[in-house]
Amino acid sequence: MNFFEGCTALITGASSGLGGEFARQLAPYARRLVLVARRNDRLEALAAELRGIHPELDVRTYAADLADEGRRAAFATWLADEAIAVDFLINNAGLGDHGKFHSGDWTRVKAMLDVNITALTHLTHLIVPTMLRSGRAAILNVSSVAGFFPLPNMAVYSATKAYVTSFSEALAIELRPRGITVSALCPGPVSTEFFDVATRGGDASDHFEAFPAFVASPQDVVAAGLRAIKHGRARVIPVPLLAAAVAVALAIPFFIVRRLLSWKADSI
Repeated sequence: MNFFEGCTALITGASSGLGGEFARQLAPYARRLVLVARRNDRLEALAAELRGIHPELDVRTYAADLADEGRRAAFATWLADEAIAVDFLINNAGLGDHGKFHSGDWTRVKAMLDVNITALTHLTHLIVPTMLRSGRAAILNVSSVAGFFPLPNMAVYSATKAYVTSFSEALAIELRPRGITVSALCPGPVSTEFFDVATRGGDASDHFEAFPAFVASPQDVVAAGLRAIKHGRARVIPVPLLAAAVAVALAIPFFIVRRLLSWKADSI
């Protein structure tokens, strides 16, 4: 983990799930953690936990809805005022929605676009110039295997994650010569509250029961993402069996994949 020794890591969506786990796994190595999320009470609880275990760690919290462009700009100003130079950006914040596109609530769909695409891109654009001056930095964008396929009943979510993966791959090529590692972390189902929130009605059991071998723990997903950064990998799928399944599916002619996805959509 020498890559992370003494780093200043900024983690979005840090109040729960993968974001909290990133903070816990980085805490023994980082010099400073900047935790950003909407729910200030959860941020402060996590910060107190980390300070109790690692009293030498500088933990900063910033409560903000990153879907709001003004709040993103205010956050960038706060970083500058506090003289915080981020050298490890973890774009973890994300929203999902599971259900038919035509019956979705537009406010929820717009928030998903704003957080998954716009906020991630804008925050990266704000942070990268400082990273370029440091000469040693990394960006980890939390994407999803959903980004490899146009998933019915998750049409907008899978499209946003296709953007995240493509954006990450392009940045990895652009920034590697400048000393910045960029990686897309592409898990399948993870045992967090994500699907409880994303699934209309709150019943997320189908996501975990359909393919139990593809389900990963937050601990394993985060560890895989940090290894990808350490070894300079532009993309990682944490579960080997899932990675193999994705590779096979991508090799199949798409008209067959489309039929399979149509069958799955009709069965829901």
